[in-house]
Amino acid sequence: MTPDSIRKVGQLRQEFYQRFTAAMNVPVNISSAYTGNFSIASWIDDSCRMNYVCIYACAAPDALILERPLLLRVAINRGAGAVSATRWGKSCQGLNRSWQFELTLLPEEVLDFLPWVVHLIKSRSKEAALNIVVPPHPIDFKPSYPRSFDNAWSHSAGSKIATQFLS
Repeated sequence: MTPDSIRKVGQLRQEFYQRFTAAMNVPVNISSAYTGNFSIASWIDDSCRMNYVCIYACAAPDALILERPLLLRVAINRGAGAVSATRWGKSCQGLNRSWQFELTLLPEEVLDFLPWVVHLIKSRSKEAALNIVVPPHPIDFKPSYPRSFDNAWSHSAGSKIATQFLS
C-alpha cells in the first residue's frame, strides 16, 4: 500500500469506530487485532457473545500498481482467529460464530454505510427476522455458500475493480 492509502485507511477506520461506538449504545472496545495490522471494535451482544467489526483495505495501490483502486472491507465477525474473547472477562461466552458479514466498498462510502451496518448488527443480535433498511448506495449480495448472503459489494466498488481488471 502507498503511504497515502495507509493514512487514508487509518483515518477512516478511526472515524468509523468513533461513530460506531456512539451509535451502538453498548460498551465498545477498540483494540489492536492479534496480527497487529489493524484495529477492531468489539462488543458483547444480548447472548453474552463477543462480536467485532474491522475495516481493512482489500485492494490498494502500491509501488507496482499505482492505478489499483483503494477498496475497503467492513467485516463483521469475520476472521475469528484474529481476536480474543478473553478481553471481555468471565461474562463473555466466547465469540459469536453464528453469523458473519463482509461489505466491500469505496473509501468515500464507508461513513455513509455506518448507520446501515449498525442497523444490520442490531437486527441480527435480536435474532429477529432480518429487516434490512435500504442501503445508502446500491449493493449486490454475493452468496459465498448456497443460500448464505454474507457478502456484499457496493455497485461502485464492483465497477471500479471490474474497470481496473479490464484495463
